[in-house]
Amino acid sequence: MPSRRTVLAVGAGVTAALAAGGTARADDRRPEALLSRMTLREKVGQVFVSRVHGHSATAPDPADAEANLADFGVRTAAELLARYRLGGIVYFTWAHNTRDPRQIAELSDGLQRASLGQPRGLPVLISTDQEHGVVCRVGRPATLFPGAMAIGAGGDRAGARTLGLLAGRELRAMGIRQDYSPVADVNVDPANPVIGVRSFGADPDAVAALVAAEIEGYRAAGVAATGKHFPGHGDTSVDSHTGFPVITHTREEWEALDEPPFRAAVAAGVDSLMTAHIVVPSLDASGDPATLSRPVVTGLLRERLGFDGVVVTDALDMAGVRTKYGDDRVPVLALRAGVDQLLNPPKLDVAWNAVLNAVRDGELTEERLDESVLRILRLKARLGLFDDPYVRAGEVGRTVGVPAHLAAADRLAERTTTLLVNEGPVLPLSARTHPRILVLGADPASPTGTTGPPTGVLAAALTALGFTATALPTGTAPSPETVTRAVAAAAGADAVVVATYDVTADSSQRTLVRQLAAIGRPVVAVAVRNPYDVAQLPFAKACLATYCWTDVELRAAARVIAGAVSPHGRLPVPVRRADDPTRVLYPIGHGLTY
Repeated sequence: MPSRRTVLAVGAGVTAALAAGGTARADDRRPEALLSRMTLREKVGQVFVSRVHGHSATAPDPADAEANLADFGVRTAAELLARYRLGGIVYFTWAHNTRDPRQIAELSDGLQRASLGQPRGLPVLISTDQEHGVVCRVGRPATLFPGAMAIGAGGDRAGARTLGLLAGRELRAMGIRQDYSPVADVNVDPANPVIGVRSFGADPDAVAALVAAEIEGYRAAGVAATGKHFPGHGDTSVDSHTGFPVITHTREEWEALDEPPFRAAVAAGVDSLMTAHIVVPSLDASGDPATLSRPVVTGLLRERLGFDGVVVTDALDMAGVRTKYGDDRVPVLALRAGVDQLLNPPKLDVAWNAVLNAVRDGELTEERLDESVLRILRLKARLGLFDDPYVRAGEVGRTVGVPAHLAAADRLAERTTTLLVNEGPVLPLSARTHPRILVLGADPASPTGTTGPPTGVLAAALTALGFTATALPTGTAPSPETVTRAVAAAAGADAVVVATYDVTADSSQRTLVRQLAAIGRPVVAVAVRNPYDVAQLPFAKACLATYCWTDVELRAAARVIAGAVSPHGRLPVPVRRADDPTRVLYPIGHGLTY
């Protein structure tokens, strides 16, 4: 277990970095001089951020080269940068960009060499979605921190700053200078299918404070944080990846609920903000998604909030932005609305040529394009990319996944585990009185593809704490036969820990927990995603919420179960009754301890 001295050393590093103020503001003359020498085609390229397949800029695996050929008409990332003079590249796990930290650093350097090797070459801004929790693109051995709702349960601004600082340092060591985090959405709807535990919580002021703190940490690390998804994606039952969400908040409700975290982000000096593919009729009656809405992007974000940083779209291959307009119109309309970066268009050639032709035809003025390119160049200058675009030798080994960072993540997770129910009390369990523990339940795929499975992680952590723990996965929809086998196995244990995942009224997970409770053994339910599971489990005498099922959160839950640490988390969202959703079962701030 990490020492107190190690953790204090990390905290001292956070304080020193924040006191230093991060990267100094760059002189504007250099970006302006660069802009004045750029051709129109080069300017168009700067506003695009594209995916690319493969682990190498010049030598991808054959399958990735074929995928690039199908998507872009070129085989390598270097060829893609040469053809379109792109301003940015976004990394994805599924695109095979993120095998391991050293490979990522080599890919980043290869992209920089390819881009800078062009006539009047510019450094490329490399980005990814490293929110932590359920959305991560870089897995172990990088440090994986608790997700946003877990941080919300901890309620610790210093912890959020630490997350931003240490995560930012690791990203920078791999050549990633822009992170699409933190999520600034206020999760109003418990059934939200796209935000949920990616949000810090349901209280706008609490979310605002944590958003600002995390941004401060990223800025101190020299990485551009990106608050998202403006004007607020927290109250929808539709996923904008697959549908066209409509937010029915009045203007007054938007100002009270959705605006505060974005206003806090701007005040904290956030470098970029991401738009949402949502329709908010009270903010723009045209029916256009916010990404394409001038009243939203320019009227609210630029003029009302005073934001003059980089505005990036959410991915343009999502259904929410493609429902009303074709792929040739979306990028042009986004730029006209006031957006600067166009993220991951489904057909880069179509989007790139659409912007080029819009300028040539006069629909989009070159002056408007210049505004966006200048913001992007200013950001690159602030991040030091013009002077120091490459990864420093040895930086990955000195920074990524080092013991001090892992210790900080573990301690942060311990502050987030939330004890919701503890009748008896059941917890903490003792290895003397309950030596044999059976760990059952759901094993959802790891958010990073490199951790888990949850039942195995919990069993291993409990065994390390002195128990004899056995894992028996039962899945998210256990069959009657699986439930019967699980209950029979539980009869031979002294206590049962069951991991639950999005339990509903008719879920067979609910049946499993009910039948386990009936055999008379202590049953501890661990809600590994949504804390709302507890409302469906009235027969569980003990219930914990971890808000995600990555190793760091599950190990912390095991230490709480064993009494190695006391639970400190407090609900950052209300949990409503299952039989009457108009009534609150557990309010914001609920959480037990011992």
